[in-house]
Amino acid sequence: MANKKFTELTDLPSPAGADILAIVDDVAGTPTTKKVTATNLMSLAPVQSVAGQTGTVTVSAGDLTDGNFDGTAISGFDASINDQTGTAYTLLSSDNGKVVVLDNPSAVTVTVPSGLGAGFNCSFVQKGAGQVSFSASSTTINNRQSHTKINAQYGVASLVAYAADTFVLAGDTAS
Repeated sequence: MANKKFTELTDLPSPAGADILAIVDDVAGTPTTKKVTATNLMSLAPVQSVAGQTGTVTVSAGDLTDGNFDGTAISGFDASINDQTGTAYTLLSSDNGKVVVLDNPSAVTVTVPSGLGAGFNCSFVQKGAGQVSFSASSTTINNRQSHTKINAQYGVASLVAYAADTFVLAGDTAS
């Protein structure tokens, strides 16, 4: 085979187990070319197990190419729910990425403390009749309309920290 650039080579759509691939090994600083079969290479591919809500999903190298997870949910692609039934709740760093469902017939206050970090994000659902309001505690909560509450029952709002201790409240909000 003449010398070619990688970009000039044709794709190997599905290597057979006995196909031999060339690998350049440069661990000691002296490059040497070695051979490995496709079967040996795939047997060394890492396998990841991910605990999902409907069981455990085992991801193998083949799954990475065919995208087949057999209909099983993958953890991290849906939000966890944090149900709250009291009239006061202070956000925790563990609420990052969660949906906090607030269910109380009386008014509910969500306190947004400092230290949650830039990038913190959380969604809220006002499930109960009690209107949900947000209270800053050594933080700043911005809203383009200066709203500080979820509008009404079944309203949804999100809180996103775009800088340390500085948040935007957005969604179905009210003053």
